[in-house]
Amino acid sequence: MSLRLPIAVSARHAHLAQRTIDLLFGPGYQLRPRTWLSQTGQFAAEESVTVIGPRGRLEHVRLMGPPRAHDQIEVSRTDELDLGIDAPVRMSGDLAGTPGVTLEGPSGCAQLTSGLISARRHIHASPEDAARLGIRDGETVAVRVDSEGRDLTFGDVTVRVAPDYRLELHLDTDEANAAGVESGSTAELIRPRHRA
Repeated sequence: MSLRLPIAVSARHAHLAQRTIDLLFGPGYQLRPRTWLSQTGQFAAEESVTVIGPRGRLEHVRLMGPPRAHDQIEVSRTDELDLGIDAPVRMSGDLAGTPGVTLEGPSGCAQLTSGLISARRHIHASPEDAARLGIRDGETVAVRVDSEGRDLTFGDVTVRVAPDYRLELHLDTDEANAAGVESGSTAELIRPRHRA
C-alpha cells in the first residue's frame, strides 16, 4: 500500500475577515480569485497586503479567499525574524493569545490585536484517504522526505480529516527549503505506532 503524500508548500499569506478587507480595500470590496487551491472552495486572491511589525515589513503578502470570521496571518520563522515578532506554532484557527500586526492596503491600514501564527505542519485527508493510510483526525504523525542530499524526517505533523479535503502535506517555505522540496514533491508517511 502506498503511503506517499503529495506536498504543498505554503508561502506567507493572510486570511482576512470582510471587515478588515473593507478597511484595506474599501467598503464592500470583494476578493478576486487568482488561483483555485486544491482544498475545495479556497483560492489565492489577486490582492495582497503589506504586513508591518516592529522591526520590518513583508510586502506583497497574498490574500486567501473566501473571507473568514477571524483574521489570520501565516508566516515562516524567517518572516518572524524580519518582522521582529515571535509568533507561536499553531493550527489554523487557534488564535488565542497570538500577537497582532499592522496591515497596509491600497485604501487604508488595519491594526490587528491578534492573528499572527507560524502554521503547524499538517496533513489534509478525506475520510477515505485517512482510512487507507491508517490515520485519524487530530493525531500526530511523522513523514519522511527523500531528496537529493537533504533527506529529512518531520515529526509533529498533525492530521486533519474532513469530507472536502484532498490529500496533501502542507509545509511552509522554511521547512520545504530545509528538505529541498517544492510543491508537487512527495513525502512518505511513517505509519503510526499500533494503537491499543
